[in-house]
Amino acid sequence: MESKRSFFERLTGAVRLDEEIEPVETKLEPVTSIKQNIFEDSEEEAQLTVDVFQTPSEIVIKTMVAGVKPDDLDVSITRDSVTIRGKRSEDRTVSDDEYFHHELYWGSFARTISLPEEVDVDGAEAVEKYGMLVLHLPKVDKNRQTRLKVKGN
Repeated sequence: MESKRSFFERLTGAVRLDEEIEPVETKLEPVTSIKQNIFEDSEEEAQLTVDVFQTPSEIVIKTMVAGVKPDDLDVSITRDSVTIRGKRSEDRTVSDDEYFHHELYWGSFARTISLPEEVDVDGAEAVEKYGMLVLHLPKVDKNRQTRLKVKGN
């Protein structure tokens, strides 16, 4: 005899331990085909991965741009955000049929980072070394004071 399911069991989909559960068979696609579908034939920009941290005087952003020439990078800075854009171009010498694995990303990428504090745009510096792009963004010192000399006409 089958007992009626409680309101909680119907609401949550819970199953009583004494009931048998029919197995559900599903077919999953291999991971490699999923990765190919994400990156192939896509005109969207990939999102660049970044590390963002601060020191007492600056905000530092690090990101990997291996395989990208410094001239192919565009870094735009405002007082409260940074946008890094670029393109990694593939020098094709092998056809798609000859690949065993094809996981590297080739194409446009970008990332906009909202900064936790205002930075001095004029004092910012970008350095690329061994494929690592490091941005040094000096913080705006809001407590800094200076005296102005009053000029007469």
